Amino acid sequence: MSKKNLSGLEPRKELTIRGLILGVVITVLFTAANVFFGLKAGLTFATSIPAAVISMALLRGFKDSTIQENNIVQTVASAAGTLSSIIFVLPGLVMIGWWTGFPYWESFLICLLGGVLGVMYSIPLRRALVTGSDLPYPEGVACAEVLKVGSGGEAEGVEESRAGLLAVVWGAIASAVFAVIVATRVFASDVAHYFRIGGGDKGPVTGFDFALSMALFAVGHLVGLWVGVAMLLGAVIGWGWGVPHFSALSGATGAAADVAQATWSQQVRFLGAGTIGVAAIWTLLKLIKPVASGLGSAMAASRVRKAGQAGALPRVEQDIPIGLVGIISLASLLPIGWLFAHLSVESGLGDHVVPLVAGGLIYCVVMGFLVSAVCGYMAGLIGSSNTPVSGIGILAVIGAGLLLVLGIKPMLAPGHEQGLVAFALFVTAMVFSIATIANNNLQDLKTGQLVDATPAKQQWALIIGVVAGAAIIPPILDLLNQAYGFAGAPGADPSKALAAPQAGLISALAQGVITNNIDWSLITTGALIGVGLIVLDTVLRRTTKSAHLSPLAVGLGIYLPTSATLMVVVGAIAGAIYDRRAERGPKPEATKQLGVLLASGMIVGEGLLGVAIAAIVAFSGKDAPLAVVGPDFAGTSVWIGGASFVIVMLALYRWAANTSRRAST
Repeated sequence: MSKKNLSGLEPRKELTIRGLILGVVITVLFTAANVFFGLKAGLTFATSIPAAVISMALLRGFKDSTIQENNIVQTVASAAGTLSSIIFVLPGLVMIGWWTGFPYWESFLICLLGGVLGVMYSIPLRRALVTGSDLPYPEGVACAEVLKVGSGGEAEGVEESRAGLLAVVWGAIASAVFAVIVATRVFASDVAHYFRIGGGDKGPVTGFDFALSMALFAVGHLVGLWVGVAMLLGAVIGWGWGVPHFSALSGATGAAADVAQATWSQQVRFLGAGTIGVAAIWTLLKLIKPVASGLGSAMAASRVRKAGQAGALPRVEQDIPIGLVGIISLASLLPIGWLFAHLSVESGLGDHVVPLVAGGLIYCVVMGFLVSAVCGYMAGLIGSSNTPVSGIGILAVIGAGLLLVLGIKPMLAPGHEQGLVAFALFVTAMVFSIATIANNNLQDLKTGQLVDATPAKQQWALIIGVVAGAAIIPPILDLLNQAYGFAGAPGADPSKALAAPQAGLISALAQGVITNNIDWSLITTGALIGVGLIVLDTVLRRTTKSAHLSPLAVGLGIYLPTSATLMVVVGAIAGAIYDRRAERGPKPEATKQLGVLLASGMIVGEGLLGVAIAAIVAFSGKDAPLAVVGPDFAGTSVWIGGASFVIVMLALYRWAANTSRRAST
């Protein structure tokens, strides 16, 4: 007779020491990759699926390993894919000149405390957005399928698990080798061309920049065709209309590339901000009813537990008790209040420390919960990889800035504007940490629901992942700051600085709101574009089978540089072609999943290699320490790099299709 625990459920290995250690190791590696890649391209990647594959391959040697234990590993490691999104805000403090580096304990606490609150907020949201909704959670479902196949004891499951691990490894090796050759400058890093329309010194400008990045191509494969199409539409709005229109109005002279980049950075990106803001508000309005229902069911579960009937709750309904959630949340607010008070004194705002701390805490609690709901909904709709959490950051920083202008600035003498900007960014960073972890945790909880995992154990596991991610992010940010710097930061070399596009935009918004020099007409125009897109998307979803144009993705395409969007579009189209061909094969789903794992490996390989190259740059003091050719080779390197990129991608796709075919025979 099998033993049972007090709740009447079969005992099994789920939250284990070895699983937590493995999850922490993967978290550290993937966080480093994500931080670099996010600062370079403005995008981060979800780490759940590659972490699950690695876990299954390594834990298969233990006879007592379970699917739930593998699920815990991916839950811990998934923090790398989301907590690293703090890079969309935190570098802004360097960009405005408030920080020269990243103070370890302040940066660590922002990530840690916001992450813990994100986990707590996701608990009542789980009932509204996971168990009580029909949201598809594409990445959560995909991860569950990977776990089910790879954790099975059948020979077929073993073979597919090995093939999946090989796909991750080959993808990582190919992208890492390609990145090394790009660093030598034998292969070009991008194909860019900027020009004036109609000629003349003052004519409108436009252009394009294709980054030869396997990681960006892989992101496109993962986000899917319609998100890629939406990003392409955003790029067309930005560079087919926005940049030419505003550059023509300004009549700026000079190099086409310089004029185009300045027009996009100073004007067009704010159109994207308005579009993303409207799309996020629309999403929030649709969530009011399910969130209220989720809170009600969480309270009901708590009453069942207090009545001594915890065993009546199914395993997949056992969260961290709502009372403990409240205690942990309140305890987290104490050090957050201390951080706000410390910053108030540092910035010369010590006379107003009480309203600043009280207002900051209330804003974090309320805005943190609202944006958690929005991000969780978006993760359920399009996957956490596709969720433009930076759009939420835009809303948060505008809200924080406006409240400071209305409540604090009138009581200050002139000259304290930078301190207010720093405080707005600090509060936004905290809200951002909350939102990103809630976004990720709901995806993981969907996976757990599908593999019969215990939500409470996943929630504790994610807290451990938050600690690991928070510990590694500050030194990685410091390393990259020393090696490259950030575009727009004081003293940064523009030729080698990391773009950090979201951090630049959010810090610019904070400065614009506080100093009252923001062009609200740009944001208003972007908002009107967003309204039109919401109408178009609604019509498409009601009148077609699968066509849609996510307003959030369109907004992302407007305000990200083309170097970060065009290759994503190419990857989305290529991924759709690969999936369509897979549907004609003997095992379409297995073939598609192999493509997903291959893409995940490409992102991991280039991201980790990027961190290694950054370390070499930092310690060597040279801009391109691995270069073996000079600038005169640039024209040739474009052709060699472009051709090699196409050949390698075709070879990898062909290998994935053939491997899946062999595994099915």
